[in-house]
Amino acid sequence: MRKTDALLISIIPWTRTVLFEASSLLVIMAACGGCRFFVLTLRTLCGTSRSASPCSLPLTKHRTLSTSARTYTLDPFPSGSRKTPAQVGKPERISPSTGGIQRNLSAVAVPLQGQFRPLCRYDPLDLGDVDENTQKALACKHLRRFIVDPSLARIVTNHLAGDIDDGKAVIFECNPGPGVLTRALLNCGAQRVVALESDTNFLPELKDLESKLEGQLDVVHCDFFKLDPIGHGSMKPPVMYSEKLFSDLAISEVPWSADVPVKIVGIFSQRNEKNILWKLIYNLFERRSIFRYGRVELIMFISQKEYTKLVTRPRDYKNYQAFSVLWQMACDIELLHEEPLSSFLTVSKKTGRPSSKNTQSQSDNLCLVRITPREDLFNSHLTPLNGSTLVLMLKQCLAKRKSRLIEQINSWSPGSGSELISKLGFLDDTMTGDVYPDEFKHLFELMEQSGNFTESWLYEETLETTNTGHA
Repeated sequence: MRKTDALLISIIPWTRTVLFEASSLLVIMAACGGCRFFVLTLRTLCGTSRSASPCSLPLTKHRTLSTSARTYTLDPFPSGSRKTPAQVGKPERISPSTGGIQRNLSAVAVPLQGQFRPLCRYDPLDLGDVDENTQKALACKHLRRFIVDPSLARIVTNHLAGDIDDGKAVIFECNPGPGVLTRALLNCGAQRVVALESDTNFLPELKDLESKLEGQLDVVHCDFFKLDPIGHGSMKPPVMYSEKLFSDLAISEVPWSADVPVKIVGIFSQRNEKNILWKLIYNLFERRSIFRYGRVELIMFISQKEYTKLVTRPRDYKNYQAFSVLWQMACDIELLHEEPLSSFLTVSKKTGRPSSKNTQSQSDNLCLVRITPREDLFNSHLTPLNGSTLVLMLKQCLAKRKSRLIEQINSWSPGSGSELISKLGFLDDTMTGDVYPDEFKHLFELMEQSGNFTESWLYEETLETTNTGHA
């Protein structure tokens, strides 16, 4: 037996212990000569890439190594591969020590702001400068707002650091345009970003970025604000049905009680902001469209005017509306940041130039708001089957915030007004604008239990205004 073979046999039994000091052992073995085979074995056991050198591995204080045979495989997933729907809901967390094993990850993760960009070995993506990004955004021929300042993009990602670190949800970005925020999200370590872009002018550059990131970015020609139009039949992009969008992305439905599966980030369109919010609240209470797939979370810039109405409390008879009650009843609403409107680039329709005439003053703010559907929204009395009834009831009830609640109850459930008012602990002169969202929900549940709720009259009264205007 050669001396080299004898040395190898004597070392193998304590390999697992030596792996924790692998970098030191490699230096010693290199001096021994004839131990090339053993050095390669150590690299494989450490789970590194064939091309990575030991000194390029990120330093960590603690590393857990598995001796399971499947841990050592270095065969990459085929390019363009997708996780199964079950996997997408809870993507795997990526650590520096396992980067070369999962979804064709790089063996060397790039640290940035305490996070890791898991799917690429390159330097952080360039966010460009304001002038460069402005020129790109001017390609748009529609009325839209853009984030063109890298510092503003970083402010947004700082507020999303917990969402990115959690890694459980897919991030949908609405109308990324020149992709400044897109790149900032990727730099912070977002594991999967889906860019929903409605303007074809921005698609080539976004597609080019997609091709370089090995599954970390999906680019879809889609307008999020035009998802699920009324009617049936085939639709041409950017108009799309949510069923096709989620199916193409291999994102499946999850129970309402499960973790948030998708987080939607972007800027609400200023042209029809309130109509979009109404459409979303109807879909939420009926669990249709995007909410069919679970408690989809919105992290969006919204105008200060609409945000004020969104969070208004009872007895503010001007701003407290059905719109306010429904969103507060259904969701937790958190203000993350306020930014002057002047920080955004607003491109006017058709001219493709910065717009000086806005529906809002340049001194107004846009509010970055997190809207998370409540896990306990639905129960045995409030379900997606009768959710639209609650919406219509509240629209009628709060059309006049200074009307007496007991009169409204009697119109829906004849003769039940006094009994229900008493169960709620209200006085007979309580006005509709004095009632909190959770109290309206309790009232609706009591009416459903009583069996005297005349829903047909309610529908006849409110159906005419459902698609023509919103209080």
